[in-house]
Amino acid sequence: MFKFVATTLFAASLAVAYVTPAVAEEPIVIKFSHVVTDDTPKGKGARLFQKLVQERLAGKVKIEVYPNSTLYGDADELDALQRNEVQMLAPSVSKFDQYTKQLEIFDMPFLFDDLEAVKRFEKRDKSRELLGSMAGQGIYGLAFWNNGMKQFSANRELRKPADAHGLAFRIQASTLLEDQFKQIGASALKLPFSQSFKALQSGQVQGTENTWSNLYSQKLNTVQPYITESNHGVLVYMLITNSKFWNSLPFGVRTQLEQISDEVTQFVNKEAEAINNKDRDNILGSGTSKLVTLTPSERQAWREAMQPLVKKYEPEIGADVIRAAQLVNR
Repeated sequence: MFKFVATTLFAASLAVAYVTPAVAEEPIVIKFSHVVTDDTPKGKGARLFQKLVQERLAGKVKIEVYPNSTLYGDADELDALQRNEVQMLAPSVSKFDQYTKQLEIFDMPFLFDDLEAVKRFEKRDKSRELLGSMAGQGIYGLAFWNNGMKQFSANRELRKPADAHGLAFRIQASTLLEDQFKQIGASALKLPFSQSFKALQSGQVQGTENTWSNLYSQKLNTVQPYITESNHGVLVYMLITNSKFWNSLPFGVRTQLEQISDEVTQFVNKEAEAINNKDRDNILGSGTSKLVTLTPSERQAWREAMQPLVKKYEPEIGADVIRAAQLVNR
């Protein structure tokens, strides 16, 4: 009897061992979509995220990266995230205008003195609160990814605010950015990033604003004869995920992904500075664009021209958020 039972148990154990691989759970797939090339700070960040997840969570989580609008573009990526058709994005905070007004703090022109001030702000509690400001709408913020300070570019020299009068500028889908150009007598056209080059080349718009790395990677400098080193705003991406999806992950997996996110964020922010400095040199070395360098008094004139926007948007953004941003300047 004992021999029979033992034999039966042994056979059963073999059967379990045999079928286990067939019923093993498939890894959790996270589709990471973005609208820029792999060689930009965001693109490199997405690939590093993929690499670290493969190293540390192989068999548990798989990251699929879709760069350069190959899966979703500017116009539809947030809707796709909310439908859980894509699980991770890193859009500019300008894209969140319909969900929260507080993130407009990063679009406020001439608010931050420089990138160091932006980094100090992002370490403040008030900034950390902004990451969770859309959680109730299905969007959960994991981190801020910087892509450097924005520069004005145009088909004519922009040295003082009045120089922009009558020009049309390509902008992201942000009401504040639209008002930014109205404030100086210009108009703005909201277009997906992928359409920027064509719009500038055709003359549909005559100028834009962007970081050095985005200007160079998309060859926008080849259709923009003048670039004003204004450092007037900051291009900040928010690494986001679908709230419901994120909360459904096993605690251990979610914790490891958060750790990876922190590591990648440090890399992206350092890489962004390095790439922007390099691409600035690349653009100036190419001879495609003339650099316009503002004097302190000229920069102050731009700041004063934009000052009414602070008062106008204070009720939406919050006086406490604006004050926290102003305090980081030195």
